[in-house]
Amino acid sequence: MGRSVVEAVNGAPDLELVAALDRDGDVAGLAGTGAQVAVDFTVPSATEANVTALVRQGIHAVVGTTGWTEESLGRVRGELAARPDVGVLIAPNFALGAVLAMRFAAMAARWFESAEVVELHHPDKVDAPSGTARHTAAAIARARAEAGLGPMPDATDTGIDGARGADVDGVRVHAVRLRGLTAHEEILLGNPGEQLTIRHDSFDRVSFMPGVLHAVRAIGARPGLTVGLDQLLDLG
Repeated sequence: MGRSVVEAVNGAPDLELVAALDRDGDVAGLAGTGAQVAVDFTVPSATEANVTALVRQGIHAVVGTTGWTEESLGRVRGELAARPDVGVLIAPNFALGAVLAMRFAAMAARWFESAEVVELHHPDKVDAPSGTARHTAAAIARARAEAGLGPMPDATDTGIDGARGADVDGVRVHAVRLRGLTAHEEILLGNPGEQLTIRHDSFDRVSFMPGVLHAVRAIGARPGLTVGLDQLLDLG
């Protein structure tokens, strides 16, 4: 992802790449490069410290690393309180189609009795389920709660541990890790006699770059913490 972002920024006529760091790079020294926005695609164990260092330097951050919790997001909000001019975007997915799929799923959720999420990724991915799937399931759960819907029907009372997937706010999420895949998500919604399937497929990391570049251009005008690229897409 880092290499893809570097190539995308270098190919954008209105952006200038002033620094590119590897895992041993000094994030705390970026202010001296003239950087205005930093893009973080690292790992959960490093990303919060990176974002904290960026905010303290007055550098906006666009973050694609997953694994954030409400507690770690709260700490970022605390840092931003001292720098009200700085914006941070944390997004589980930058593919425009994936962002739209998440929004469509939330829109549809109130009209269906059942909903489950299946995410499929390459076997080198370190977290499961993916941040995108967790975000999707949480949005479905919120939409169902706002509509006054109760728990989804499920008569399962015996089974092998994990067979029904992870439980994200009452929505089941299933993770597939398979060589040959890149990043894919399928949202299944069911009613008696019908099923709606919303699916998005990223076949190459280049699919994330339009969203990353849009976020880089837009985050400076959105101070504070923003979670989800959909917040920058004027979707209503």
